[in-house]
Amino acid sequence: MTSTTAAAPEVAPFQLFDLTVVRTRRLGPSILRITLGGPGSEGFRGGGRDQSLSLLLPRPGQREAAIPAAGGGSWQERWRALPEDERPVLRSYAVRAERPRPDGSTEIDLDFVLHGDGGPASRWARAAAPGDRLTVAGPAVADNTAVRFRPPADTDWVLIRADETALPAAAAVLESLPAGLPARVWLEVPRTEDRQALNTAAKSRISWLVRSEGAACDVETVRAAKLPEGTPYAWIAGEASGVRALRHHLVRERGFTPERVTSTTYWTRGLSEEQARKARSEA
Repeated sequence: MTSTTAAAPEVAPFQLFDLTVVRTRRLGPSILRITLGGPGSEGFRGGGRDQSLSLLLPRPGQREAAIPAAGGGSWQERWRALPEDERPVLRSYAVRAERPRPDGSTEIDLDFVLHGDGGPASRWARAAAPGDRLTVAGPAVADNTAVRFRPPADTDWVLIRADETALPAAAAVLESLPAGLPARVWLEVPRTEDRQALNTAAKSRISWLVRSEGAACDVETVRAAKLPEGTPYAWIAGEASGVRALRHHLVRERGFTPERVTSTTYWTRGLSEEQARKARSEA
């Protein structure tokens, strides 16, 4: 994921956690929830909202990912030190929910969109069963740079726009909002059955954009809307081109201050995460 957002802590204390699949549950035809936990989860301290982590997945032909050995330096440095053809595939995911357990462990819910392209995360998720292992790079303190939803204190209302890849983060953000705060929300999903019951104390108006029903899912859905009065904060996440277009609309056409728009790219159409990362680096 890449993000343009308000100020966040400079230090991002992440470490590797060796987790176990606790259970799996279908939420709809396109979405599978996998709950991770077990003895290796002690010390996981997410910040809620749109907290993200990185999965270390096996490369094609590997039964298990080659996990960087413990040692000096950050986990990223140890990951890069592995031979390129052995290095685990990294995929970023939002934490849908986090629950401390009485034994000191933590349960972590991740929601996977089951793409038809058979990408490494989808392949792993489809085959996952209780007892399977997965290493993730996650937060060891709650206030970390992988939490991007940070509305300023003077925010009068929030705008949220997410596709299915960012739906877990949007749902967690909605749960975090204070009671009575106005929220205008657009959530895009592939099919009608992918819609979910969402909990929030905010004064929210949620619009589901279902592609199989022919819903318009581009920036026009927001452009046509009457937005609340007052000082806004926007959080938009999903496919890169859609995120850019909506950010442009909010800043250039609606007059949002750029610092009050957090935009996060979860995926880029036509590119793998590695290709998208390389393209951003070259740009």
